[in-house]
This record gives sequence, C-alpha cells and structure tokens, in this order.
Amino acid sequence: MSEIICPHCHKAFTVDESGYAAIVQQIRNREFEQEIHNRLEALEEKKKSEIDLVRTQTASTYKDDLSKKEMEINNLRASLEMKDKERIIAVQEALREAEKDASEKEALVRDLKSQLENKDTKHALELKNITEGYETKFKYQEEEVERLKNFKLSQSTKAIGESLEIYCHNEFDRLRSVAFPRSYFEKDNDASSGSKGDFIFRDYSEDGTELISIMFEMKNEADDTAVKHKNEDFFKKLDKDRNEKGCEYAVLVTMLEADNPLYNDGIVDVSHRYPKMYVIRPQFFIPVISFLRNAALNSYSYKKELAIIKAQNYDISHFEDNLNDFKRDFDRNYRLASDKFLTAVEQIDDTIRKLEAIKKNLLGSENNLRLANEKADKLTVKKLTKDNPTMTAMFEQLSEEKSQK
Repeated sequence: MSEIICPHCHKAFTVDESGYAAIVQQIRNREFEQEIHNRLEALEEKKKSEIDLVRTQTASTYKDDLSKKEMEINNLRASLEMKDKERIIAVQEALREAEKDASEKEALVRDLKSQLENKDTKHALELKNITEGYETKFKYQEEEVERLKNFKLSQSTKAIGESLEIYCHNEFDRLRSVAFPRSYFEKDNDASSGSKGDFIFRDYSEDGTELISIMFEMKNEADDTAVKHKNEDFFKKLDKDRNEKGCEYAVLVTMLEADNPLYNDGIVDVSHRYPKMYVIRPQFFIPVISFLRNAALNSYSYKKELAIIKAQNYDISHFEDNLNDFKRDFDRNYRLASDKFLTAVEQIDDTIRKLEAIKKNLLGSENNLRLANEKADKLTVKKLTKDNPTMTAMFEQLSEEKSQK
C-alpha cells in the first residue's frame, strides 16, 4: 500500500499498488502528451521558420535564375539578330555573285557562240579544202591509172617486167649512199645453173663480214594477159635461185593477184612453204630490206658478243687445262720424287744396318784388341822361355852382359 498526500487538500490517503500505478500512468500520460504537444508546437514553429527561409531563399534564387535566363534570352535574341543580318548580307553577296556569274556566263556563251561560228566557218573551209584536195588527188589517181593502163597497153610483157625492176633499182639507188653505203645490189646475170633471179642484195659490216643476202624476183603482167599467174607459181624457182646463189633470204616483189587482200596488207611471210621467203608489193621494197638488214645487224652484234663470251670461256677453259696439266705434271713429279725419296730412305736404312754391322764388328775387334793388349801386357820373357832351356840360357847370358857393362 502506498500513502499519497493530495496537493490541494493536503489530506493523506492510501492506494494499493495497482491504483498507484494507474495514477502514475495518468500523470505520465499527461506529461508525455504535454511534452509531445510542446515538441509538436516547437517543430511546427521550426518548420514554419524553415519554410519561410526556404521560400525566401527560393524566391531569391528564382529571381537570380530568372535574371540569368532573361540575360541568356537577350543574348540569344542579339545573336539571332546578328545571324539574320549576316544571312541577309550573305544572301545579298550570293545574289551579286550569281548576277556576276550570270553575266560572265552570258559573255562566255556569246564568246563560245562566236568561236563555234568561227570554227564552223573554219571547218567548212577545211572540209572544202580537203574535199577539193581529195577530188584533185582522186582525179590525179584516175589520170595516173589511165596513164598506167595506156603505158601497159603500149608495153610488151618483157617491158612491163623491166619497168618494175627499174622502179626497184631506182628506189634503192635513191637511198644507197645514205642507208646502204656498204651494200651490193645488182642484177643476177649468172645463169650457169639454168636459171637466175632478178637482183641480189648483200650487205657487209665495217670489217667486211657479210651480214645478209637477199635474192629478189620481180613479177608483173599486163591487165589484158590471157593467162593470169599466181604468186605461188614462182616460189619454187625463187627458192632454187636463192640456194644456188647462196643467199639467206628470198623476196618476191609482185604486182600479181592485185585483188588478193593477203598480198595487199603488207609484207607476207611464206616461210611455212619455203624457208626465209617473203612476198611484197613494190611499195614495201625498201622497208623489207631495212627490217631484214636491222635484224641481221642485231644478230651480228649478238654473234660478236657470243664470240667474245666464247673466247672468254675458251681462255677460262685453256686456263683450266693449263692448271690441270700443271696439277697432273706436279702429281707425276711428286710421285717420282716420293718414290725416289722412299728408295733413298730404304738405301739409308740399308746403309744404317750395314754401319751397325760394321760398328758391331769394330766393337768386336776392339774387344779382341783389348784382350790381345792385356795378354801382351801379361807376356814376359820368363813366360816365353819357361819351357825352352836354350832360350832361357841365352836371355840370362844377355842379361849378365848388360849388367857387366
């Protein structure tokens, strides 16, 4: 039981533990509630002051941010205005450039039109000149063809062939001194074998070596010839003449088969039929000589280089032969010297053996002489006359005579 005094009436009363606890609990609850109420009020005041502070700070910050944003907006507006001005200036400049380019292009177009008109005029003049030139040339060719026809009609078969020979001979003589100063080009007049060619060409190097030789055959016929020959009709005879005259190449200069494109396109190689044989039109007479001669010159230079290389190789092989001969002779002399050396060594060995035998014999003689000397040293008169009374008496008498003297 607990005794409690009332604070108002100052009377004491007792309460049990449960009542006491209930009273204490009531007191505590009131105090706790009062404490909580006080704290809540303090917190509310604090919250209100903090909210006011935050509001104040936020308003200040917002004002600062707003002023910054306004400054940025003003700067952007100024920048946009500046860019608009620059864009307007650029557009105006571009318009001026475009107008300038347009005027320049118009001037250029006018110049081009003028040049084109001039070129058209010039081209028309050139075309007219070319046309007139071709017409003149064609007219000249027609006249030349007509002249050749008349010329062929007026010529015999032999004269036609001789005219081609004269043409080729004149063409060669025209370039002989310049292009072929060491060349021979003359008619083949040797018919001892039964046939002959028309011309033989030979060219020589500076040292007189023959570089190339060509047998030429010239063939032509009149247009109204009844029996038309073919080029291949003359291949066999040309090859025969080439071989009999010792020529390297054979060339048929022909006007036959005038409509055959095979012979009209250039130099025709017929080596598949006969070796080193060519068929040409007269206009290729000098070119065929030139390219065969140049090929021969290259071949000659290669041959000279090959000869030099062969000579060098010969010198090397000759040196190797000399070296081999020296080695062989040296080996033979070495074997002979070695054999003689061995023989001399054997002879020396035999001599040493003989000297050893002589030495042994000499040593044996020395021993015998030593023994003989010892025996001679031990020999006395008494020993010699020991068993000979006569000699003993004679030596005693001789000794007495010496003592008396």
